[in-house]
Amino acid sequence: MSDAPLDALAVGPHPDDVELFCGGTLVRLVQLGHRVGVVDLTEGELASNGSVEVRREEASAAAKLMGLVTRQNLKLPDAGISPGTDPEQVRAVVRALRRLQPELLIVPWIEARHPDHAAAGHLMRRAAFLSGLRRFDPDGGPPFRPQTVLFYQNRFRFTPSFIVDISRAVETKTRAILCHRSQVAPGPEAEPTLVGNPQSLAVIEARDRYYGGFIGTEYGEPFRVEATMGIVDPIRHFRDNAFGRAFAFEALS
Repeated sequence: MSDAPLDALAVGPHPDDVELFCGGTLVRLVQLGHRVGVVDLTEGELASNGSVEVRREEASAAAKLMGLVTRQNLKLPDAGISPGTDPEQVRAVVRALRRLQPELLIVPWIEARHPDHAAAGHLMRRAAFLSGLRRFDPDGGPPFRPQTVLFYQNRFRFTPSFIVDISRAVETKTRAILCHRSQVAPGPEAEPTLVGNPQSLAVIEARDRYYGGFIGTEYGEPFRVEATMGIVDPIRHFRDNAFGRAFAFEALS
């Protein structure tokens, strides 16, 4: 079976990013029967711990655990992702989108602690538009544009457009994160890093619990969209999304 078309494609700057920041949603989509894939932009070759070969094996193990249809790596330069200003990088991403044809594209938010994460958000936003232009890179495949682009939160908090209930997926998400042992559990002899700190995973879990509280579930992952979301049938929408009472609320002013 061809990889395309995908129902959803998540893009990570490095091989562990989608697991950390939107892995629960990907697992949940697979549980619901959707065809889900991941594109890692770089091989993470500048990481303080773990070789490219080790990280490739870790990413493959996580992909199998999550039930992904495909996981590909574009091998863009680590710490060198451009915010859509490098024509070669834009073409590489456009060709991946045209090849995989995702209905839903899930990308990093454009504000982030790591420069690659912020740049990746800008790169993906630009490529998602250009991939739909017939005259842009005509040798790179027929034009295609994802129906919707979702932004996932990194370490900079944003006000979400919506929150996905990942309560049934959080156990698999945690196991997928732990596949990236060279990064999240590198051992006492490794160089200290933010993601390698044991508290980092606790913070990720706390964040997921925090956002779950806004929709009355145990765990949740937040997303933003650029356009105002529309609802065709409000009755059916809220009937199908009948969560419990929220435990936390946003101020109205």
